[in-house]
Amino acid sequence: MKLRLSMMALALLSQAGQGLAAEAPASKEALFDLGPEPEAAAAPKPGPALPASREALFADEPADAKPGAPTQGVPDARQADALPASREALFEEAPALPKAGAQAAVPRQDTGQVRGTLQMEAARTYASPAHWSKALGRLELGTQGKLQGGGAWKVSGRVDYNAVFERSDFYQPQVEDDQRAEFHVRETYLDFSAGGWEWRLGRQHIVWGELVGMFLADVVSAKDMREFILPDFQVMRIPQWAARAEYFADDYYAELVWIPFPSYDEIGRPANFAAPGSGADFYPYPPVPGVPVFLKEDKPATGLDHTNFGARVSRLKDGWDVSGFYYTSMNSSASYHRVALNTYQPRHDRIWQLGGSVAKDLGPMVMKAEAVYTQGRRLNLTTTGEDVKQPMLDWAVGLDFNPDGDTRVNTQFFQSLILDHNPNVLPDRAESGVSLYVSRALPNKWRAELLLMHSLNRSDWLVRPKASWGFRPNWKLTLGVDVFGGPDTGFFGQYDHRDRAYAEVRYDF
Repeated sequence: MKLRLSMMALALLSQAGQGLAAEAPASKEALFDLGPEPEAAAAPKPGPALPASREALFADEPADAKPGAPTQGVPDARQADALPASREALFEEAPALPKAGAQAAVPRQDTGQVRGTLQMEAARTYASPAHWSKALGRLELGTQGKLQGGGAWKVSGRVDYNAVFERSDFYQPQVEDDQRAEFHVRETYLDFSAGGWEWRLGRQHIVWGELVGMFLADVVSAKDMREFILPDFQVMRIPQWAARAEYFADDYYAELVWIPFPSYDEIGRPANFAAPGSGADFYPYPPVPGVPVFLKEDKPATGLDHTNFGARVSRLKDGWDVSGFYYTSMNSSASYHRVALNTYQPRHDRIWQLGGSVAKDLGPMVMKAEAVYTQGRRLNLTTTGEDVKQPMLDWAVGLDFNPDGDTRVNTQFFQSLILDHNPNVLPDRAESGVSLYVSRALPNKWRAELLLMHSLNRSDWLVRPKASWGFRPNWKLTLGVDVFGGPDTGFFGQYDHRDRAYAEVRYDF
């Protein structure tokens, strides 16, 4: 069996362990489905997320929220393309600019009206063994309103059904049970003001970070990684049950977060190598020796010692948007503990993270940079399979610019440093990578996009060309391919047998 690593899932290529990375979520306005692009390089957003996103009913993530990075560092084209228009601002809503660093809510005018998205997706993996990997129907609905005397509320949910499991015996039963049909509670919360602070209680997205489409500093979010970084990041992002307080004062912004019931990354189900059929296409197999057996994931029990909390402050001064944060949590990404010979169990350990971001409008372009130090993350030894803690520093810098009114270009360099490097872990002491995203508007409401992510250590890569067509108001057709390459010890190369072509049709109402 090929060793599967969650290599750049350490850091730059995987923010909290294996994450993905790419600011290029793809699909629906994400990585390959960006909304309309700005005509000029956008100025840095005063905070991690434009209000329109949190209130854009289905802009489940703030407009400048950065989806993840397999290990933090791959750009998200969706955001790269014009962040207010994440999912086309879903309802063509123009967000108001928040104060420094804020993700402040913007009241909608359609109080109590149900809005939603209907989407159909199909994908065929053409790399051997060829098979249909998706035949998905998705319906997302939500509504929101105001309270008498002040305050606001929102309720939203999503239903997914993947019919590919009804007509194919390619996958093993545990994979079918995990991904056939699901109901998700999306953002559902109550907003109010008290004590000079703005409060939000309930299930919500909390997005920290400034880089286009990256999860590097987005340490609070959990993600659905069962399709790697290929879906739209708004689909990938899993809300947290949280209490959040925000404070605004001139150019300063402060945020306190407590998450009593954390959400964790969805990673799918591994293969039972003693049985016919396949495990989940993008299960993050750890680089361990032998033919492993994986037990059911062990998620932390509820309790005060398993809650997450953090604080973030930011300031906008003379065109510089600077922020810093501290966050301690049960790691949303699982590490693999060896419980017996060749037997492993995904578990979630407590980690703490210290990080910051900076953004600056440089005239013809926008510069954004982030750095995050993580203590407590575990990696597996390739010799014995045991796991060891490895302190890590992840950082990235990117430039975003518009060569002309129809074209957008984003480029980023990212790196993950293991500060106390154990020579028997798969990642090198320094793991580096680059990304390039280009998007151009074409006649007749077409848009062409290309995302390239490349690891410099192992020369593995991911290429994602895509074309989208707004053929009718509120309708969009997207066609594209996802191509992986490189050795199977690479963050992207481990999926070199998962090349696929896909089509999506979406209707927003």
